[in-house]
Amino acid sequence: MIAHHALFWLKADTTADQKIAFKKGLESLEKIETITNIHIGVPAPIERSVVDTTYTFSAVLFFEDLAGHDVYQGHAIHKAFLDEFRGFFEKVIIYDAI
Repeated sequence: MIAHHALFWLKADTTADQKIAFKKGLESLEKIETITNIHIGVPAPIERSVVDTTYTFSAVLFFEDLAGHDVYQGHAIHKAFLDEFRGFFEKVIIYDAI
């Protein structure tokens, strides 16, 4: 199994409507056939020094194997998401774990 965790920091001037659209864009990734499970979220209200709550959205996608992850990376839905929303975020950090 591979977990692909993407954390997005949206630009400060992102409107509420744009945030809704961004979340729907993230949710559209679920249609990619190699994703076995997905969780889209926002920072939990946890105040601990080791917890980073500065990001705007989190997307955790699970794949059976590296091949499934690679399909996702080149998939038209993923590319469309990036084309439409890349300009919304000022920072993204990805963590991939097996």
